[in-house]
Amino acid sequence: MRKADEFPEDAYVNAVIRDLESALPHVWGRQVTSVFFGGGTPSLFSAQSIDKILTAIRTLLPLEPMAEITLEANPGTFEALKFAEFRSAGINRLSVGIQSFNSQHLRALGRVHDDDEAYSAVAIAQNIFDNVNLDLMYALPGQTVEEARRDAEIACSFGVAHLSIYHLTLEPNTLFHRFPPALPTDEQSADMQDQIEYILRENHYTHYETSAFARRGRESFHNTNYWLFGDYLGVGAGAHSKISFADKIIRQMRFKQPRTYLEKAVDGSISAAPAIQTQFELKPADRSFEFMMNALRLTGGFESVLFEERTGMPLPVILPALNEAEQRGLIERDHRRITPTLMGRRFLNDLLQIFLPIKNQ
Repeated sequence: MRKADEFPEDAYVNAVIRDLESALPHVWGRQVTSVFFGGGTPSLFSAQSIDKILTAIRTLLPLEPMAEITLEANPGTFEALKFAEFRSAGINRLSVGIQSFNSQHLRALGRVHDDDEAYSAVAIAQNIFDNVNLDLMYALPGQTVEEARRDAEIACSFGVAHLSIYHLTLEPNTLFHRFPPALPTDEQSADMQDQIEYILRENHYTHYETSAFARRGRESFHNTNYWLFGDYLGVGAGAHSKISFADKIIRQMRFKQPRTYLEKAVDGSISAAPAIQTQFELKPADRSFEFMMNALRLTGGFESVLFEERTGMPLPVILPALNEAEQRGLIERDHRRITPTLMGRRFLNDLLQIFLPIKNQ
């Protein structure tokens, strides 16, 4: 690669900090409980860049002393010395995008690493960090139930604090979406899910969210805040934010292309928040639906009072939908808590559709 083609890391980091500074009026004084470096492969950045961003966060915002600070990394980018430097910079949780321990499936997914690099990455991660998450996927092209089970068994054998295991989805504007591969049937996928959940349960992982499993007390702060419709500020190319105020809830999206984002973020003459491409206010119906869409992914459900606290709306606005969901055996509830049943978790889309009419109110 020619020098002129290299991404301007220093300039981009400065743009992220400028973006954070411009966002301060929206989040001033709020306690920060987690920081998440994700999207793409942030581990390609230098430890010095990560340290510079974290220093800016600590300077500008009240970051809790025990805040969860996560970095996403792919196995093909692992260097022991570099990841030790990430740890020294303040990263205390590493999320490794394994996807599979089967080289055939990794090739089918277009991953740049193989199974040997996956094993090596986990070893390096555990040698440096005591809080490690492994991301895996199932229902992969050509995958058998036994192969999915084997991936889960291998992941459990490492004894990491957290596992995220997702069903493969064909995202729009991807090669798989344009040319769908031969995927396992719905029945096979359901068998894979059953096997994976059984194996993780036997290995003492708590299934606390649709795709998330953790050792006792090691649930992710970042994940839990998101699923409980908490606020978050996203800075950087393509980052999304959800920020609540006394009278409204807004969503924001930054410019997606890194070079466009960089240009906009450093140009303070355009607006007070130049890196924001779109911003809109959530309508009441959207608040209700989005809260339920997120919170019902949690196997333990949510406290009823949280609905009003996070949406600014009284719980009775969704009472007809709650009654229907309960009558169909998809949720259980009392005066304190609303929880999806096993059937509700298995047929989550059916459960969520019950709350869709609220959007039209």
